Amino acid sequence: MLEIVLAIGNFMNKGQRGGAYGFRVASLNKIADTKSSIDRSISLLHYLIMILEKHFPDILNMPSELQHLPEAAKVNLAELEKEIGNLRKGLRAVEVELEYQKRQAREPNDKFVPVMSDFITVSSFSFSELEDQLSEARDKFSKALVHFGEQDSKMQPDEFFGIFDTFLQAFSEARQDLEAMRRRKEEEERRARMEAMLKEQRERERWQRQRKVHAGNALEEGGEFDDLVSALRSGEVFDKDLCKLKRSRKRSGNLALEVTRERAINRLNC
Repeated sequence: MLEIVLAIGNFMNKGQRGGAYGFRVASLNKIADTKSSIDRSISLLHYLIMILEKHFPDILNMPSELQHLPEAAKVNLAELEKEIGNLRKGLRAVEVELEYQKRQAREPNDKFVPVMSDFITVSSFSFSELEDQLSEARDKFSKALVHFGEQDSKMQPDEFFGIFDTFLQAFSEARQDLEAMRRRKEEEERRARMEAMLKEQRERERWQRQRKVHAGNALEEGGEFDDLVSALRSGEVFDKDLCKLKRSRKRSGNLALEVTRERAINRLNC
């Protein structure tokens, strides 16, 4: 994964500080602080995880493989060596007291010397193992510093492993962020599809209503036309028109007769 981080860093710094052969471990946590210029909620760490998901899915199991990091991040060799030194002094003080008691006269029921002798024997063996473990831990930690190019630093295990522990925590949180983003996107797409379906359904219903209205109007117009054709075929329309014509002629004749009468009366009066 660190190789991928280095490749991304060289690409981003292309033409400026690109072509680096490595980077300081302390720079690892700056990935989460590098935000996108388009979406400030997206960091370089999110982009790194997306690359891993697509091309290197096995690396995503890294947190489970480094499950002891939180405990390692609590270890400080300087403090541990100090505590080991205090144990050494305490054990030496017990040995001195035991040697003194051996030279003293003891009562028959006094079991201090035999009990403490057994204690010193067991404790010395356990303490020797503890010193060996401390020496082994110191050597392995020195090799780890060399492996990551930090041999010149004076970092303690709590600082060194704390960097990786912080990174893994941010790594897990970023994965959760991506999952939440995907769920929100899926929900938005589902909502958009539902809205599109509802809109299409409303348009279909509106079109069907308009179609029914047009069909009703056409049916009424068609009914009137059918009535006219039927009247023409039966001759009823002509009978009705003939009656109207006779009534009109009769009214015209009556009107002309009245006008003639008025003219005759006017002449007599003159």
